[in-house]
Amino acid sequence: MSETTFIDLVVSVRRVTKVTKGGKQFSFSAFVVSGDGKGKVGIGLGKSRDVASAIAKATVRAHKDLFNVPLRGKTIPYMVTGHHGASNVVLCPASKGTGLIAGGAVRAVLKAVGAVDILAKSIGPSGCGQNLVKATLNALAKLRSASHIAHLRGKTVEEITKGSHGSVA
Repeated sequence: MSETTFIDLVVSVRRVTKVTKGGKQFSFSAFVVSGDGKGKVGIGLGKSRDVASAIAKATVRAHKDLFNVPLRGKTIPYMVTGHHGASNVVLCPASKGTGLIAGGAVRAVLKAVGAVDILAKSIGPSGCGQNLVKATLNALAKLRSASHIAHLRGKTVEEITKGSHGSVA
């Protein structure tokens, strides 16, 4: 397997209590976003009796769950929205030098995927971290590269880009 360095970001760690006849049993639930910074990203949820092993389990699951995101340079090809539960996320490409403008959980996903110049906005009543991450992944999964769209339409990339931006001089 090739040497790949992953960017692992912990979105949330929760203490969960199970009440039994013998008393309360504490455990931890960790939610991790992992990516290679070059267009691959995944998420994982791990549960254990201590925080470190819960994060380790979540990280291993996130590494197994990676998928490709088409990037155009250090941004996304076009504006896209994603939904999960009551969370809605809008991702907009930005010009070079803008930076990563996003809040908490959405920022973690975009940093892990390697997007540097992007604008993101969470819209809706829910600010739940896990739902925001899943809505962001839903938006990123909708993205298609120019070469993929050209292949689907049976055209070249130049024909598609020329048609969308007018005549190229």
